[in-house]
Amino acid sequence: MQEKWQLKKKGYIKIHVAVDIKTKEILALEVTDEKVHDGKIMPKLIEQVLENSNNIKIKSSLGDGSYDSNENFKYLQNKRIRPAIKVRKNSVTSLKNNSLRNGEVYSQLKDLLKWKKRRIYGKRWMAETVFSSIKRMFGEYVSAIKHQNMIKEMILKVSLYSMFRRMA
Repeated sequence: MQEKWQLKKKGYIKIHVAVDIKTKEILALEVTDEKVHDGKIMPKLIEQVLENSNNIKIKSSLGDGSYDSNENFKYLQNKRIRPAIKVRKNSVTSLKNNSLRNGEVYSQLKDLLKWKKRRIYGKRWMAETVFSSIKRMFGEYVSAIKHQNMIKEMILKVSLYSMFRRMA
């Protein structure tokens, strides 16, 4: 957008969260700039959850197509976490791919609706609900100018969301 319209903006920040789909509790948070791909953040989020919560066992990881990568499937396989990641439309099974990813590609190409039901993929929208709630409470923009202060502001907003959610 910046190149297309010759904008002089500095860019934007993104928040990445791990959400407990049962409680809508934010278990992990990463704040990045727009240059960081979503798929690269997934292992960090899972590690945060595992480090910060002794009694939480992650059964599955729900994610949209931006999390579709061999690295993420390998990571999930090593952690014994079942993936529920929607693969890209043009995905194919290949000997180069992770075997777990190949299985997901095959299942989704065979019957996507059945795969969605089996993986409870519709619950992924709980994370979108959390984003929507934060935006409604605090707005879409940050007031801070310095990048490190933007990160602090987003962490504060997410912390306040969590506190308000516990009070309800």
